[in-house]
Amino acid sequence: MSRSQSVEDYLKAIYKLQGEKEDGSGVSTTQLAKKMEVANASVTNMLKRLADMGLVNYESYYGTRLTESGNKIALEMIRHHRLLELYLKEMLGYSWDEVHEEAEKLEHHISEQFEDKIAEMLNHPTVDPHGDPIPTKDGKMPSVRSNKLTKVKEGVPQMIKRVKNQSPDLLRYLEKQGLIPGVKVQIISKEPFDGPIKIQVEEKTTTIGFSIADDIYVVDI
Repeated sequence: MSRSQSVEDYLKAIYKLQGEKEDGSGVSTTQLAKKMEVANASVTNMLKRLADMGLVNYESYYGTRLTESGNKIALEMIRHHRLLELYLKEMLGYSWDEVHEEAEKLEHHISEQFEDKIAEMLNHPTVDPHGDPIPTKDGKMPSVRSNKLTKVKEGVPQMIKRVKNQSPDLLRYLEKQGLIPGVKVQIISKEPFDGPIKIQVEEKTTTIGFSIADDIYVVDI
């Protein structure tokens, strides 16, 4: 099936929005328009096209869900993207705040052979530079058990597993604070009403806003 870059981007966006829904409901046109930064009318037209291609189940007012075929393509693109991010960082010396935009451009253009070569060169990695899981070659998304830093109790040792928000400015800030995947942290105190959170990071302390901490995922150690 011939498919455009736009089709692949939409499928990837729908997959990610589906994953954020705890109630299992479909992705709304408004949510997808916000994610894609386009008008609702543009999203509606694309969803009708994707439905005709058998890649989504789309009903007005009931939301959109990927079909099995659409899900397979979305995972393929996410695998390309996350492998490329790691390749750019580990092999070409990019910093973790630079890799996302480069991978966005490249993910649509690499062959399956090139994907396999990258995976082999990187010793078949399971996570990208931000801690996000890399889908397997056969289209499975590994399950990752982690908690938002904001949900962790004070004084409980943790290790940073993943940073969800990949804004370059935020990633540079987090790196400056030492808050990167693999680092040990411990909450010292939380201010009420979604206030700042004071954290011990290895041998130093820092304070970050609640919204930033909410995008940091950790695991028990």
